[in-house]
Amino acid sequence: MTSYGYEAIDAAGKAVKGSIEADSMDKARADLKSQGLTVVALKEQSILTRDININIGGKPKARDLSVFCRQFVSMIRAGVTILDALHMLTEATENKKLQEAINEVRVSAEKGESLASAIAEHPRVFPDLMVNMVAAGEASGSLDKSLERMAVQFERSNKTRSLVKKAMMYPLVVIIVAIVVVIVMLVKVIPSYVVMFEQMDTELPGITRAVQAASNFMINKWFILVPCIAVIVVAVMQFGRTDAGRHFFGKVTLGIKPIKNLVVKTASAQMARTLSTLMGSGVPLVEAVDIVSHTMTNVYFKEALEEAKDDIVIGQPLSVPLQRCGLFPPMAYHMIRIGEESGNTEEMLDKLADYYEEEVEMAVATMMAAMEPLIIVVLAVIVLVLISACMAPMLTMYEALDSM
Repeated sequence: MTSYGYEAIDAAGKAVKGSIEADSMDKARADLKSQGLTVVALKEQSILTRDININIGGKPKARDLSVFCRQFVSMIRAGVTILDALHMLTEATENKKLQEAINEVRVSAEKGESLASAIAEHPRVFPDLMVNMVAAGEASGSLDKSLERMAVQFERSNKTRSLVKKAMMYPLVVIIVAIVVVIVMLVKVIPSYVVMFEQMDTELPGITRAVQAASNFMINKWFILVPCIAVIVVAVMQFGRTDAGRHFFGKVTLGIKPIKNLVVKTASAQMARTLSTLMGSGVPLVEAVDIVSHTMTNVYFKEALEEAKDDIVIGQPLSVPLQRCGLFPPMAYHMIRIGEESGNTEEMLDKLADYYEEEVEMAVATMMAAMEPLIIVVLAVIVLVLISACMAPMLTMYEALDSM
């Protein structure tokens, strides 16, 4: 497709500039006209004149989608048509990628497509969960309720995800600072001490020689060290994208008790909240479980829900495969079983989600409290080694002087 730069006048009489990709200039002009724009100038862009579009942060965050759903609900309940609401949301949305997607959804809706079909054309912006919720809302005539449920879903998911990121951020920052300090010590501080000790013609202790060797390697062989680290990082990332890698890292997270506790509670909260949201909008259980399985970050939970979907198809209640897989805590499948027996599964899932979202908060707080002293101990050991490497020759020299 070719990129075309355009100058146009919108419906409000405002001059706008931008770029559009199309198979031909006539197609580009038609697309702009369908967006309610009167084209003033249109020409093909070269490499030098092409607009540079940088999307920082990738696809819109859950917070952006939550605000979008809330605003959409308010407009629909105020009697605004879907097309007008989409037009206003395009202007009100700050996230550029979401703004472009909403505008394209509006164009597709003007051509007669359903809102769910138009949203489904942008899988990198709108998740499958939202597509199915909108489709269910359109089919039942309760689009506003479906969007409201999605807003709550995005808000709760964003809160849970933020808590988990918070737990990971502190140790990551400390590790980075520790690495920087060690590099500075090895490159700047240690060499100056070593030169001083060599001038004294003093035999260096073993710990000092070891640190000196590390310092020399980092100073003289950095061009080998840096590429090796880069290759290892890239290799680990690529391995993590493979099926074997996903299973390996999924097993590792479930093998470390503090991390497993957080992973299990987060997965339980996400499963319960998403399943309740879908079922509350009329999505069939089998389809709902299939959608939920694709939202799981740990591959073992994803596979457990995929197997649960197959068991539901042959007539088993959801609680049975959840108990059999051994991944979800007893509270999860017991409450779901009670909901199945009493006929209020959706309500039980809501309560289950509330419970495990609180548990995630407590697990994060517990994990942070446990990691802080551990990190302090690790840093203390690193500093102690470096200080010992510097002080050991001095102590050796003082002992030699005392013995004279």
